Amino acid sequence: MQKYKTFEWLMWQMGGVGPMFGQAHHFLRAAPTKIEYGIKRYVDEAKRLYGVLDKQLASNAFAAGADYTIADMAIFPWTARHEWHTVKPRRLPQRQALVRYHQRPPCRDQGHGSAVI
Repeated sequence: MQKYKTFEWLMWQMGGVGPMFGQAHHFLRAAPTKIEYGIKRYVDEAKRLYGVLDKQLASNAFAAGADYTIADMAIFPWTARHEWHTVKPRRLPQRQALVRYHQRPPCRDQGHGSAVI
């Protein structure tokens, strides 16, 4: 069962978080002109996706349950940049779930400290 939960959350990241947060990044940070339609559309979707994750983390330590999985490895880099999406974790219903999520990943500091090859 854990395997399928992990796949479910990995696909959620690949089909939602990655593409939608990427569009939010583009319209908020890279677009040569501010396009309000694009900003609103993708920021609203980013906030919706944060809400889905927030709800999941309210009753689970990690995205797919109690264990840290590849799904978390895929989700974490995007949600660690929540300020880029104009999302404030303290305004999410579970308030500290996302903050706790970012504090928990095993090997996070080791990975962030690795040299780029």
